[in-house]
Amino acid sequence: MNMEPRIAICMVAAIALGLIGSYWIDRLYARPEAPLSFPEDVADRSRFRKPLLILFLFGCILHFSSVSMPQAFYLIVASFFLLLVTFTDFEQYVIFDLMLLPFTVIGFIAVTHLNWSVYDHVIAALVGGGAFLLLAITTHGAIGGGDIKLIAVLGIWLGSKILLNVVVIGCILAGVSGLMMLIMKQKGRKSFFAYGPYFALTTIYILIKATS
Repeated sequence: MNMEPRIAICMVAAIALGLIGSYWIDRLYARPEAPLSFPEDVADRSRFRKPLLILFLFGCILHFSSVSMPQAFYLIVASFFLLLVTFTDFEQYVIFDLMLLPFTVIGFIAVTHLNWSVYDHVIAALVGGGAFLLLAITTHGAIGGGDIKLIAVLGIWLGSKILLNVVVIGCILAGVSGLMMLIMKQKGRKSFFAYGPYFALTTIYILIKATS
């Protein structure tokens, strides 16, 4: 496919997915039981979401469209869910189970469809999720339930080796960011902190690098 039609198709896909994803987030926020950290500031904290989500999706779709099918499809789907998680966690410090559930199911399908090691990916999910559960207990809730589930889902998608890289890099980035916020007095030592985006964005970066 020529470059110009490919760019146009990727842009249309990014706009469609971005609008769908943003609408889905808004619907989840509107649920009475939604555990929002800033329920009074939903509109303000999400004012840049649509254009940023579309922009990031366009970059991912354009890059992964050069990968052969069906891997390209799964990489784009993974990027979609990872970006949604990034925005909800940054905006409201929440990662919704209703997003992680289909993300998990599609991950299982991808593992079997692409003939990856089911054993390695399941073990990565169990060990990764278990390790973060233990960390959450020992830190008295510094790690949230959404982060635990996200790591488990990433284990399904990535397998043990890549998951380890994501965890190490994500923790380093989160630690540096947290330290900067403390220094700039944007956060206190007991403030809530969104870890999920660092793991999600690190995953996207590694997937892009692996397919470059």
